[in-house]
Amino acid sequence: MTNPFKEKVFEGVLEQIKAFIDSEQLKAGDKLPSERMLSEQLQVGRSSIREALRALELLGLIETRRGEGTYMSAYRPYHMVELLSKFILNDTRTREELIAAKEMLEKEALFLTAGELTKNQLEELRQLISVDKPGQNHEKLFTYLFNRCNHPLLLSMWQLVCGFASTVHELAYPDDWYRKIYQAVQQKNKNKIIDVYEDLASLD
Repeated sequence: MTNPFKEKVFEGVLEQIKAFIDSEQLKAGDKLPSERMLSEQLQVGRSSIREALRALELLGLIETRRGEGTYMSAYRPYHMVELLSKFILNDTRTREELIAAKEMLEKEALFLTAGELTKNQLEELRQLISVDKPGQNHEKLFTYLFNRCNHPLLLSMWQLVCGFASTVHELAYPDDWYRKIYQAVQQKNKNKIIDVYEDLASLD
């Protein structure tokens, strides 16, 4: 039986650490204070700090480097994705729904940014798809778009869905698909965005 009081304490410590990270504007690669320092600053026991940091590490938000300390890491779906996928991705319908969810989120990012990007932002977008193998920049491309439309929650959802989708579906699209995506955003053409995804479905 779970202890409601302990759960509330744990949630409170997580919130305090999150608030500390936000207030210090820590980003990927920045070092966090030691457990002792966090314990003193947040007025929380070291065991509670240790437990909260372990949870953040499982979520992929921080990483511990032996002999160096704890650092912020770039968000990525938590490390248990492959293990969990074996249980939740065990039928064709689930896989299809997962891929559909991924594409729905991507289309939303494209809809929100079509006609809204500045000239400089369009150039940055063009550079992401003008490389020899634009598919290798798929994650960078949509991370850029989600950030431009200022939807961090949608970005987190998309990253998590992609983590699961990649275990059952090879995320490889034709090079020309990315150029069509760029043209649709540049031309503010939402119908064309729908078309490029329908073309993608015909290739499966």
